[in-house]
Amino acid sequence: MKKIKTMNKKNLNKFVPLFVLAVFMLWMKTYVSQKTQFQLEVEGTLQEFLLFLNPLGSALLLLSLSLFFKGTRKYVSLLVIYLGMSVLLYANVVYYRFFSDFITLPTLFQTQNFGDLGGSVATLIQPTDFLFFVDVVILAGLIVSKKYKKESANFKTKAVLPVITIALAISFFNLALAEADRPELLTRGFDRNYIVKYLGMYNYALYDTVETAKSSSQRALADSDEVTEVLNYTKSNNASANEEYFGAAEGMNVVYLHLESFQTFLMDYELNGEEVTPFLNSLIGDQDTLYFDNFFHQTAQGKTSDAEFMLENSLFGLPKGSAFITKGQNTYQAAPAILKDKGYTSAVFHGNNGTFWNRSEIYKSFGYDHFFDIESYTDLSEEDMAEYGVMDKPFFEQSAPLLESLPEPFYTKFITVSHHFPYNIDQSLTTIGKGTTGDASVDNYFQTARYADEAIEQFFEQLESSGLADNTMVVMYGDHYGISDNHNQAMEQVLSKEITPIENAKLQRVPLFIHIPGVEGGTNHTYGGQIDLLPTVMHLLGVGTQNYIQFGTDLLSDEHEELVTFRNGDYVSPEIYSIGEKFYDPETGLPLEESQLEQAEKFQEQGSYELQLSDELVNGDLLRFYTPNGFTPIDPEDYSYQKNVDEATE
Repeated sequence: MKKIKTMNKKNLNKFVPLFVLAVFMLWMKTYVSQKTQFQLEVEGTLQEFLLFLNPLGSALLLLSLSLFFKGTRKYVSLLVIYLGMSVLLYANVVYYRFFSDFITLPTLFQTQNFGDLGGSVATLIQPTDFLFFVDVVILAGLIVSKKYKKESANFKTKAVLPVITIALAISFFNLALAEADRPELLTRGFDRNYIVKYLGMYNYALYDTVETAKSSSQRALADSDEVTEVLNYTKSNNASANEEYFGAAEGMNVVYLHLESFQTFLMDYELNGEEVTPFLNSLIGDQDTLYFDNFFHQTAQGKTSDAEFMLENSLFGLPKGSAFITKGQNTYQAAPAILKDKGYTSAVFHGNNGTFWNRSEIYKSFGYDHFFDIESYTDLSEEDMAEYGVMDKPFFEQSAPLLESLPEPFYTKFITVSHHFPYNIDQSLTTIGKGTTGDASVDNYFQTARYADEAIEQFFEQLESSGLADNTMVVMYGDHYGISDNHNQAMEQVLSKEITPIENAKLQRVPLFIHIPGVEGGTNHTYGGQIDLLPTVMHLLGVGTQNYIQFGTDLLSDEHEELVTFRNGDYVSPEIYSIGEKFYDPETGLPLEESQLEQAEKFQEQGSYELQLSDELVNGDLLRFYTPNGFTPIDPEDYSYQKNVDEATE
């Protein structure tokens, strides 16, 4: 018996070196592939280390599954697992070459994408690609070689568990370091590039599988009856259009300017005697511009993507993560789709990667005809680039010919990036000094705001010179706060007042400008939020919204209810602010009196119910069960944005 045990250990030891070699080869191959084949924008020593480390934990964990197989089957299972992981890696490399993106489970069912990929397969496969499978051949050769004696003894579970424990320990250590460098990496899900950069190709595949399964289960359990309750609510709360403004911009082009990180306190603010945003200030008094000074952002973890989601759909963003990421394949009745039936061409302009916030996919579900991302901007220098894409001035300059090429009328959106945290900018580009609070983010904020203001003025001049200005409605909106409440001590110096809960709530105001040639403007003090933008713009264009499921209402309507609900359940109105389950009088800043609590609680219940219905609609993909009269449903497979890149580079 003792002799048999000794021989088993001896034979088992022959498998261990092969297993270690497999782990090492897969680790190194994956690291080199991630480093050379994907544009992950790795910065700093920590990110370099994480890119090197992240394949090890998953390679060790998945290959260790072969240790559970009995006899010589452990060799076959090791090779099969190794080959499967190699194919997954290579498939993503090839896919990335064409789409600058990673394979997700939903994309496996997008025949349009595979059609495009198949048509270009000859150019996608490179002569050196055989190197991706050299290690597979080496491993297979060792296994089938007669010189390599295979053993039939089995590993005991207690011998395998330490291997799995080490693999999990490496993976959790990797995740902890990633979270330290990029907080809320998994919950916010900014971009698939980030997941791969921090956690690796295989952990990304696991993450995508889990998220897709969660989303699919919610959708699978939904039925058509659920949409009835939502539809009844939105119809009963629909606000009729203001006759004075309904159709005021009918037939006009529409341009959205996304004002990254702009807050309303910047308007008319002077730093050392200088206006920070002189051009936007001039629009406040412009005869053709409506300015809303009590307009609030309603974003949550999705930040910019939440803002876009609301203005396109009049649906709330999700309480956790981003609908752009997790609900990109849903059915929507978004602005581009609604206006498509009115003869509008639609396009988005963004000087960043198309994969960021999953825009390259969800824009198809919205019905956008064109998406001009970073690949469409070819004449760029290093000085033209900000941390999150193209600087605003060259962005607008190079977007001009693309905009002018669109058939009119058009519905377009420009997403700016220069005024983005941490608000760094080359000092040669600045025309105003920094703040003096001692808080770098707050002090830098004014310089990038001024730069963005100058870029917006440049855009208006471009519209004028192109001949588009007289027939174009320009909507400018702040997407979310730029200075978080972590900087309130510095903000007290900026505003020369104490930042109380009420003042902090007021800091969540973002600017909203609606510039319509020939329409009388002025400052509007109505309370509203991003959820209200879609019905407001539709009514200005003369498009009725009563048959659509929209949770916002027209800001210009006499029936608009001035209740702004935030994603965390708080709300603001002209008479009541609900903050952290406490109710305040916004004028005095004091808690409400007993006699006012009934109305306060009624607003609270109404806001909570709206959030609940919106979440049910989005999570269950309920719009697939309802098509308004006159609306043509969108098929995402009808859209491909690769042609936009090809046309822009011709």
